[in-house]
Amino acid sequence: MPQALPYDAVLILSFGAPEGPDEVMPFLERVTQGRNIPRERLLEVAAHYHHFGGVSPLNAQNRALVAALQARLEEKGIGLPVYLGNRHSPPFLRDVVRKMKKDGVRRAIGIATSAFGSPSSCRQYQEAIQAAVQSEGGPSIDKVPPFWDHPGFIEAQVLQVQAYCAAQGIGLTSEALQVLMSAHSIPLAMAKVSPYVEELKDTARLVAQGLGIDAWELVWQSRSGPPQVPWLEPDILAAIERLPLNGIREVLVIPIGFLSDHMEVMWDLDIEAKGRAEAHGMRFWRAPTLGTHPRFVEVLCELVEERLFGFSPKRLGSLASRPRCTPECCRLSS
Repeated sequence: MPQALPYDAVLILSFGAPEGPDEVMPFLERVTQGRNIPRERLLEVAAHYHHFGGVSPLNAQNRALVAALQARLEEKGIGLPVYLGNRHSPPFLRDVVRKMKKDGVRRAIGIATSAFGSPSSCRQYQEAIQAAVQSEGGPSIDKVPPFWDHPGFIEAQVLQVQAYCAAQGIGLTSEALQVLMSAHSIPLAMAKVSPYVEELKDTARLVAQGLGIDAWELVWQSRSGPPQVPWLEPDILAAIERLPLNGIREVLVIPIGFLSDHMEVMWDLDIEAKGRAEAHGMRFWRAPTLGTHPRFVEVLCELVEERLFGFSPKRLGSLASRPRCTPECCRLSS
């Protein structure tokens, strides 16, 4: 008789996104609920979505990721159902937790679509899980810690960039090329209570090492909020503007902080960053996010297997021995 598994489902947790013009403003209002965001700013961001027909690719990409993970788990003989729950758009996390309970799920493995630790990319997912489970009376959901240092995550990044550069004819060692590794900026107050910056620095270093490049820089993008509130720098647009002064004629952006395309990738990189580079006479490329890259799907399988069977691969990076997800990790003072 086969041994019973300690978990009976997997839950992929994501931010959510609109999938039509009528969903844009309600989505943005949910995201900014409780924050004093001027209406003009919401309309400005809404215009970015409407530029693409009011549809973000995030939900569709997450559905594809769930399907790929489900298929790979089944290939490995792990018959756990995989659910998708969003914080700010359908399928809402609370509704999915209710369905999981109805389906007989007792204990699930939760994996957030962010590889890094910060109040917004990890802590808020933990709190959303707790609120949904308490509201619906279960099931138990154990969230996997950030997995930025999983060897397969670095390998997937490297393989994705190498394939893209080969297809585009990009010479990574060209003296005319600067590689910018980009991640979402956060306020300095958030950065001070989380390992976010250190984890991304380690990731950028490891990816650069895997690609065999020396000319790279970690930059930040998509800052928002009042201008008097300090956020992480350098901003990607400022970084691009100074590159011609150093004789750079080509820019490759690797969005290492993002697992799939969404508006911060499509607008802030493909429109704004590309426009700024071309305005300064430089060629611009943006490497794909991981999406459903087979090695990344395998990473998610391995995270599930770690929880099911107790083994763990050797972690990478200078922070690999750091305690992971302590009770006070990424907690902002009230």
